[in-house]
Amino acid sequence: MLSKEIVSMSVEELAPLIQKRVISPVELTQTVLDHAESQNDRINAFIKIDRKQAEETALKAEKDIANGDYRGMYHGIPMGIKDNLYFKNEVTTMASKIHNEFVSDFDATVISKLREAGVVFIGKLNMHEYAWGITNNNPHFGACRNPWDTEKIPGGSSGGSGAAVAADMSVASLGTDTAGSVRIPSSACGIVGLKPTHGRVSKFGCFPLSWSLDHIGPMTKTVKDAAGLLEIIAGYDKNDPTSLNVPVGNYSNQLTPDVKNLVIGINEEYFFKHVDSEIEQLVRKGIQMLVDEGAKVEEVAIPSLKYAEYAEMITILTEAAAIHHRNLLKRPEQFGDDIRLLLELGEIPSAVDYLQAQQLRRQIKQEFQHALNRADVLITPTLPIIPPKIGEDYADLNGEKVDLVDHIIRFTGPSNLTGLPALTVPCGLKNGMPVGLQIIGSAFKEETVLNVGFALEKMNLMKGKKPNLVIF
Repeated sequence: MLSKEIVSMSVEELAPLIQKRVISPVELTQTVLDHAESQNDRINAFIKIDRKQAEETALKAEKDIANGDYRGMYHGIPMGIKDNLYFKNEVTTMASKIHNEFVSDFDATVISKLREAGVVFIGKLNMHEYAWGITNNNPHFGACRNPWDTEKIPGGSSGGSGAAVAADMSVASLGTDTAGSVRIPSSACGIVGLKPTHGRVSKFGCFPLSWSLDHIGPMTKTVKDAAGLLEIIAGYDKNDPTSLNVPVGNYSNQLTPDVKNLVIGINEEYFFKHVDSEIEQLVRKGIQMLVDEGAKVEEVAIPSLKYAEYAEMITILTEAAAIHHRNLLKRPEQFGDDIRLLLELGEIPSAVDYLQAQQLRRQIKQEFQHALNRADVLITPTLPIIPPKIGEDYADLNGEKVDLVDHIIRFTGPSNLTGLPALTVPCGLKNGMPVGLQIIGSAFKEETVLNVGFALEKMNLMKGKKPNLVIF
């Protein structure tokens, strides 16, 4: 099989070929590694590629499968991992200078689960320093670049994960999401990104940004790949105090494109206000295609959403400042300029500000639940803008220059505040750059958002378009 064909395949395409031993994990891993190494100077998705360890793990996977011990969809699949998830006895940098040589003595829970599933780890992926940003312009490891246009940001903080999957440098990946850091780069890079319900996936062994807002989720080429990855990483973990003991579904086998009688909630007041006109058209077109297949639309009100950005920023600023407080006092010069400023800002809000933000948060959560009592899902644009060039602090919104950070998290942040599951799927292109459509569901109803995403994926809104890559 040609190298180009192998690297561009999804997990759902590769898994049966691996299981039937048409493709070996060693062949697949070596091909993906060759491609990743050939692209990394251009994309800068990886902080470190570990060929030796990857080839050893792939060989073990090959032997296990030959001996009849096939462990499922992700067995033998090569994956790069965001560099804030701990690997036992390996350096995890958090893409920072301060933790440049940090070595954990245990695996993150999600890493343990992936090991058990037979995943082949190929390296550590670039990210915004300490996951505290949305551009992935990293002062210590260099900017990660968007495979669709290498002058543009891939989004962040999981920019390396988004770029690597889009550029076929990793078959799938994990990201972490505190204000949109799975969904922003997934949308910007034209892939699928899922932020599960808060408590669905253990965060044990993930360096925190904001304890109450952080999530870990799949970043993949297809909805089925995301569903299969969620099945592996989901589940209760006694080591994570926010983990909840809720049954995990068989998401990948229950996917259906049937949306007959699905009720789609639309909130015009917040989620379709101040949106790039072409992005809005593409998202509305996706909604209409679902309606054409039997879905219904219901307009819903969420009045407190106007306070969501304030509540999100106060929460993330203060919790991040508490986490980094000691290092900010002792060695402020070792943080990147943007991170240091955010951490200093996080020292300013009072306990009153923080607690008021939590009261707003509770109100927003109640209003979302009320809306989702009337609708099965809410659909929104993932981002109101197309991400700009690397180094730019502003984005274009219908000809107006707007602050990048404020706008890029506007539609993703509410799902972190509420903890509700949210999926982004690609729904088309604007000027050659991908656009994401976001599906938000009720708590622990990941199967519903995945099914809606699956239905949209079957409509081929991207028309098979992918980044133009130089294949080695």
